[in-house]
Amino acid sequence: MLSEEPRRKRWWIHPIVSQRLQKGHFHTFYFDLRHNPEKFQGYCRMSVATFDILLASLLSGLAFQDTTMRRSISPEERLLLTLRFLATGNSFASLHYEYLLGISTISGIVCYTCQLIWQRLREAVMPTPTANDWLRIADGFYQSSQFPNCIGALDGKHIRVKKSSHSGSQYFNFKQYFSIVLLALVDSNYRFIIVDIGAYGSTADAHIFCSSRMGERLCANQLALPEPRRLPGSSASAAPFVIVADEGFALSPHVMRAFPRRDLDDRKRIFNYRLSRARRYVECAFGILSNKRRVFMSSLQMMPPW
Repeated sequence: MLSEEPRRKRWWIHPIVSQRLQKGHFHTFYFDLRHNPEKFQGYCRMSVATFDILLASLLSGLAFQDTTMRRSISPEERLLLTLRFLATGNSFASLHYEYLLGISTISGIVCYTCQLIWQRLREAVMPTPTANDWLRIADGFYQSSQFPNCIGALDGKHIRVKKSSHSGSQYFNFKQYFSIVLLALVDSNYRFIIVDIGAYGSTADAHIFCSSRMGERLCANQLALPEPRRLPGSSASAAPFVIVADEGFALSPHVMRAFPRRDLDDRKRIFNYRLSRARRYVECAFGILSNKRRVFMSSLQMMPPW
């Protein structure tokens, strides 16, 4: 076979992309957005004040040096582009025509910025809970759902992804599409306490939980749970603090699920009702997450580790 010459690029920078500083979405739209807080909130699902706080936290990681060949992309543009992608789920090709940046450049910016946000803010927004934190969470559940000694609602959400090469049926779930699983523990304020991300969509929630660091630490009693305490209005022995979950999870000393839906007496029905009231917080948290970050309603491209 005759060897073909490598294809040469027609342009070093496409003529349309070269007009980014004059016609790009950021340079023509960003400063007008900042003077209209409601429109800014709708554009990237974040207030101007929160955007500035987030930018200050990431500034050193998003600032790159200019070269003699080209100017670097500003931290503000990198962050706004990433938030727009998360807020809408628009494809990189669509953002390419808005921001006049290369598709591969946009892909690199989004992946890098998301990882930087996780590295910089993980300890601030999702710290490891202490015994006092668990007590506060349990009090919140009791006040809102009348379920005592509950330290969180647990469930898994399937995040739709595009099938990666040579993955077989590993990501193919029971809902008949490819996904990875977001396993989350949520408090009564719809806030995520602990998450485990990236399990195959074909894996059952119970197996993901047992194999996760959260499940292993819970079984080994390494989550700093408070000592068991009596239930309100009860003179019986102290009861342990528990996580509420659905029928997909196995029953254990610290994981509580509803009674089977047969031969239920009044006490069991009331228990199931109270448990479902506590468990709904994780379902609502997933709904809030998907509505605020519409990227979770689209199919994500599996990316290699950055």
